[in-house]
Amino acid sequence: MSKTNKISLSEEELVLALRRKEKIAAEALYDMYSASLYGVILRIVNDEAVAEDILQETFVKIWHSFGSYNTDKGRLFTWMVNIARNLSIDKIRSKDFKNQSKNQELENNVLSIDEQRNTVYQPELLGIKELVSTLKPEQKSILDLIYFKGYTHVEAAEELGIPLGTIKTRLRMAILQLRKYFN
Repeated sequence: MSKTNKISLSEEELVLALRRKEKIAAEALYDMYSASLYGVILRIVNDEAVAEDILQETFVKIWHSFGSYNTDKGRLFTWMVNIARNLSIDKIRSKDFKNQSKNQELENNVLSIDEQRNTVYQPELLGIKELVSTLKPEQKSILDLIYFKGYTHVEAAEELGIPLGTIKTRLRMAILQLRKYFN
């Protein structure tokens, strides 16, 4: 359902309506500023889905923190752009965003290479499973869970019913053992 009649208020009317927490203020705020704020956010994060999420976060923050807006210190749009900009910068500096970006980049590259070369990852063809089978059973079970089944260290510890520290130690010992075959 597309909205054809956009609400437009003067800045003074909008500020007054926002201070009163009127419904029309939220609608006008979105109609009048969503495109501009989205453009600012998108330029910073370079990801449409993330930009949409930050835009929503921006409007929520504007709504909840409007009491801190001071008309004497600047225009409403400038204040809102600063909120959008700060939320965007916080997002791209976050560990979650950095890790997601790295993972996505690697995933896209692997898929691209696989499509170009028509390859499929098959560890049994590399001989890795045979090398793993030479390890102690407790090391082998940890490697199977973590590297071949995609478990996290914590999940592997829960699955095997042993402490996380033991998982890490056995995993490290297994890797050192396997490294001997490659050096």
